[in-house]
Amino acid sequence: MTPEVFLAVAYAAALLVGALLIEWLSIHTHNRSQAFRTAGFEYEAEHDFWVCHQGEQLWPAEYDREKRLVRYRAKASVCQACPVRDPCTDSPGAREITKAIDPWPHSEAGRFHRGIAVMMVGLALFILVVELVRNHAPRELLVLAPVFVATLALAFWLGRDLVVTPSGFPETKPAHGNRLPAEHAKE
Repeated sequence: MTPEVFLAVAYAAALLVGALLIEWLSIHTHNRSQAFRTAGFEYEAEHDFWVCHQGEQLWPAEYDREKRLVRYRAKASVCQACPVRDPCTDSPGAREITKAIDPWPHSEAGRFHRGIAVMMVGLALFILVVELVRNHAPRELLVLAPVFVATLALAFWLGRDLVVTPSGFPETKPAHGNRLPAEHAKE
C-alpha cells in the first residue's frame, strides 16, 4: 500500500473534522448571540410573544421581509415607567427584541458557514475520488472506501438544507400581520 493513500485519507479526514468544527462553532455562536439578545426574557411560543423580567409582554410589532426578522416591542408607556429601564434598554421608546424567522442554518450567516463546510467536504470527496481512481487495489480500497462513504454521508447531511432553499428564502406569512394590533400599539 502506498503512503499516498494514507496521506489522502488523513487530509480528507482533516477536512471533515474542519467542516464539522466550522458547523459546530457557527451554531454555538448563533445560539450564544440569540441568548445574549434575549437575556432575562422568556418566549411564549403558543401565543407568540416575549415576557420581560418584570412580567410585561412584548408583542410582534413589525415583520421585516428583507432581513427575515420579527421585531417584538413592549408598550412605550410601560417601558418608560419601568424601575429597571436603564439596564434593560437605552431606547427612547420601548424595549425591542428581534427574532429570526428562519431556523439555523437558513439565516445568511448560517448559509455562509454551511457553504464553507460543504466546500470542505466537497474537497475531501474530490481527493478521495482521485485516490480511488489512482489506487484501487483491494487493500487500498479497504482504507479508502469507509472514509469515502462517511464523506458522502456528511456531504448529504450538510448539503440537504442548502438544496432545500438554494436561493432566496421561502415566502412566509407573519402570524400577526405586518403591524402590531391596535391594542398593542405604541403609546
